[in-house]
Amino acid sequence: MKRNATAVWNGSGKEGSGNLTTQSTVLKQTQYSWKSRFEDGVGTNPEELIAAAHAGCFTMKLSFVLGGANFTPEHLETRCDITLDNGVITKSELNVTGKVPGITEDQFLKLAEEAHAGCLVGKALNCEKLLVSAKLA
Repeated sequence: MKRNATAVWNGSGKEGSGNLTTQSTVLKQTQYSWKSRFEDGVGTNPEELIAAAHAGCFTMKLSFVLGGANFTPEHLETRCDITLDNGVITKSELNVTGKVPGITEDQFLKLAEEAHAGCLVGKALNCEKLLVSAKLA
């Protein structure tokens, strides 16, 4: 399986701007710039997209891990915070809340840690810290 995305950039690094388009066209010429990346400008940025990819991959993996342990989640919600320090992504922190009938907090945390270890996007990130916390709703 291969997936792709295309980035287009026009102009200098700080004054220029670009857009991103994904194969699925979920992103279609989505704007990004210096301001959207390092200030409060309108548009997306690579770190935000990495956070979305990590949260999405982990949450789907957790659903499979829960199913393998005979639990069916009603709702899982994961926030991913990416930390960028001195031009390096140093941390990806996942915080998941789940509504999972019949599971204990300890079981949920253990299965979240298992999903974290098996998350393909998390494995692709080579940052100092990959963290996960889990709680039931």
